Amino acid sequence: MHVCNVAANWRADWGKDVVIDLVCYRRNGHNEADEPSFTQPLMYKRIRELPNVLNKYADQLVAEGTVCQADIDEEIAAFDKIMNEAYQKSTAITKMKLTDWLDSPWDHFFECDANKVPILRETPPTGISDSVLKRIAETFSADPPIKVHPGIKRILKGRTKMVEAQQADWALGEALAIGSLLMEGYHVRLSGQDVERGTFSHRHHVLHDQDVDGRVYNPLQNLSSSQQKYSVSNSSLSEFGVLGFELGFSQHNPNSLVCWEAQFGDFFNTAQCIVDQFISSGQDKWYRQSGLVMLLPHGMEGMGPEHSSARMERFLQMCNDKEDSKYEGVSADQQLWDCNWQIMNITTPANMFHALRRQMHMKFRKPLVVFTPKSLLRHPLARSSFDEMTPGTSFKAIIPEDRDISNTKKLILCSGKVYYDLLEERANRGLEDSIAITRIEQINPFPHALIDSELNRYAPGTQISWVQEEHKNAGAWTHVKPRLENHLTGDIHCGYHGREPAASAATGNKKLHKTEYKKMMDDSFAL
Repeated sequence: MHVCNVAANWRADWGKDVVIDLVCYRRNGHNEADEPSFTQPLMYKRIRELPNVLNKYADQLVAEGTVCQADIDEEIAAFDKIMNEAYQKSTAITKMKLTDWLDSPWDHFFECDANKVPILRETPPTGISDSVLKRIAETFSADPPIKVHPGIKRILKGRTKMVEAQQADWALGEALAIGSLLMEGYHVRLSGQDVERGTFSHRHHVLHDQDVDGRVYNPLQNLSSSQQKYSVSNSSLSEFGVLGFELGFSQHNPNSLVCWEAQFGDFFNTAQCIVDQFISSGQDKWYRQSGLVMLLPHGMEGMGPEHSSARMERFLQMCNDKEDSKYEGVSADQQLWDCNWQIMNITTPANMFHALRRQMHMKFRKPLVVFTPKSLLRHPLARSSFDEMTPGTSFKAIIPEDRDISNTKKLILCSGKVYYDLLEERANRGLEDSIAITRIEQINPFPHALIDSELNRYAPGTQISWVQEEHKNAGAWTHVKPRLENHLTGDIHCGYHGREPAASAATGNKKLHKTEYKKMMDDSFAL
């Protein structure tokens, strides 16, 4: 207690954290039924000779004259009585609802009926007004009140041109989402390696003065005098520790958008136990919800096995979505409530904008894993009009082909960056009239109703294929295949075009990467 008091006083006086190195021992090994003497006979012979902590402390208090033995006996008897009475009451309980525990950490957050069952309300549109879009975009692209690097000046000038054209790239779409939530009173946190500038130097939420060491400027913290705080911090290379902390923060406050970004998507693997034990199963195990967002840069771009795949298949394998059900009559919001987490592979800045805003505007909380792009951050086609983020607009779980489909012979379904590769290759081969391309942006919960409507647009006999850039034993293929085929009738099956199965996430040979890519495109556009 003395050490804890010293630590608490230090922290209160100096505002610095304190680590207490507490050396302990287990009296009973792993648990009361364990027999530690099998492997540590001498140590546990000595431990059994020691009095237990309660008796040792009680004897100390009596020796000091603080209390007498009768006081201690009375205190122990009173506590035993409380425990016994609670146990007797528990035997009378015949039914327990997990929903009784749901609201305990977040008072009045959930709207519940008389039986304490949460009432599921439809998620409202997540677009914002033109004036708010303009205010955030102009602040984010304006010259800061500090001397910045010449490269930053060029980036800000480019952003200004985009704003004038009412267009958003990935960085601006993300900033519009964060800025609008801040202005609506939501606290936003972003942590991870190099998140202030972004691994690929696209974000630049914290600008550094080139002449004054430590002087910084955060444009999104200067939107209005009434906005909430934006905490954006580079973290150390401890994915396990940082992701675990951010998960805890998200569970503490449902009105904070808490985001963690990996430097490259596969870096989450050193935090695998946090993902497996807590994020994927938090509501199932403890009936605790979390709105944590994991941003995992992902894409097969010839960068080798350690910087390509964020291992989408691992996340999808942990989804509780039923592969043999079409979820007929189940609303999109009900699917979101029932799923253990959301898995997205997004292709447009507008959809990223809506995905982040939906996290706060849903009437409940659910983890979100986004496989974010790398090359698309600056891709000229990966732009969104401001019109796609205005009132009445929402997240699109699928983005259908927007061309005339009357002559379509083959429908390609895909997700993520490969869409832009397919788009370019289709144009080069002159197959716009024959082949349609539809993107699935939300892979879990699977958008069954939208997929059903999309497939019904095409004439009977149209070929259906899934195309992915990942290897066949990776990516989304094994997840989407049975779900897609629930919606196919007769002898129609969904074909696969992509890389062959492999043990490595990607090849380290650039020539082989290009060979794999060419074969994938040849197979995809074969009729």
